[in-house]
Amino acid sequence: MAELTCIVVTPEQTVRETPADFVALTLFDGEIGIGPGHTPLIGRLGYGEMRIRRGKEVERLYVEGGFVEVVGDVVSLLTNRAIPADKIDEEAAHQKMETALGRPARTPELMAAREQAVAQGRAQLRVARRAIG
Repeated sequence: MAELTCIVVTPEQTVRETPADFVALTLFDGEIGIGPGHTPLIGRLGYGEMRIRRGKEVERLYVEGGFVEVVGDVVSLLTNRAIPADKIDEEAAHQKMETALGRPARTPELMAAREQAVAQGRAQLRVARRAIG
């Protein structure tokens, strides 16, 4: 059976380079699943969960924006941040949301920054809670 190679890169480091049977990602406008032989693709990532499946094992990561490229059987992610789901600090994510909601948003720029921080916090909490069960 064909296999994917999944590579996750942040500005600081290569977070993962691993074989996979299937990869699921959160794009800015929905979710996509990628298996071996997938059509070439470039997409914009959203804030949310990435699942890397190999056999019966599923690894979950929180990814924060960036881009995905699929060429051949290689899935490459360039993202601002990638955190294993079991390493997410739920309290810090909740605090980030609370802080953002408490900030004034009197201009479109401030409103966008507040909405982004809330979306990031919610996505982190969602990924962490899915990993628990």
